[in-house]
Amino acid sequence: MTYIYLLFAYLLGSVPTGYLLYKLRTKEDIRGQGSQNIGATNVLRVTGWRLALPVALGDILKGALPVYLGLRLFSDPRIAILGGFLAVLGHCYPIYIRFKGGKGVATAVGVYSALALKPLLCILSVFALAILLTRKVSLGSLLAALSYPLFAWILEKDLKLVLLGLIIFVLITFRHRSNIHRLISGTEKIMGEKTP
Repeated sequence: MTYIYLLFAYLLGSVPTGYLLYKLRTKEDIRGQGSQNIGATNVLRVTGWRLALPVALGDILKGALPVYLGLRLFSDPRIAILGGFLAVLGHCYPIYIRFKGGKGVATAVGVYSALALKPLLCILSVFALAILLTRKVSLGSLLAALSYPLFAWILEKDLKLVLLGLIIFVLITFRHRSNIHRLISGTEKIMGEKTP
C-alpha cells in the first residue's frame, strides 16, 4: 500500500498542468515559449492571468492532495511527507513529458499547505514582500523556499518539516539555476513582463 501511494504521489505530481492547458489552448508546446518552463510564471508571461491562474491552482492541488491523503491513510506522517516530496519531484521531472518540467514552487506550496499552515503563511509573506520590493518572482520563490525550514522550526518545532523544507529548497534552487545567473547579472525579468 505504501509503495502504491508513493508512486501515486509522484505520478500525480508529474501531471504537467501548464503544458496541458497551454497545449489545449494553442496546440503548441509551452516549453518552446518564453523561459521554456511549464510553470505558471512562464504561462503568465506568455499568455496572461487567465491561463496562468488555473495552472498555478492545478500545480498547488497536485502537491496538497497526496499529502492530505497520506496523512489520513497512514499513521506515520513521514510517509505523507515523502509523498509530498515525490509530488514536487514529479512536477520538476515529470515522466509524461520526458522529465522536462517546472521549478516546483507552486507544488511545494501545495505540500506545505497540507502539512502546517503557520509556516506556509509566513513564507507567503516573504514571497509577497520580495515581489513588492523587486517584482522578481524567482527571487521571491527562492527566499520563500529558503525561509520555510526556519519557520517550520520556530513555529512547529518539527524536524521532519525542517528536513523536508531543506531538501525542497535545494531542489528548487537547482531548478532556478538559470534564474540565479540572471539575477546576478541583472537581466532577470520582472513579474508580468511579457516575453517577446
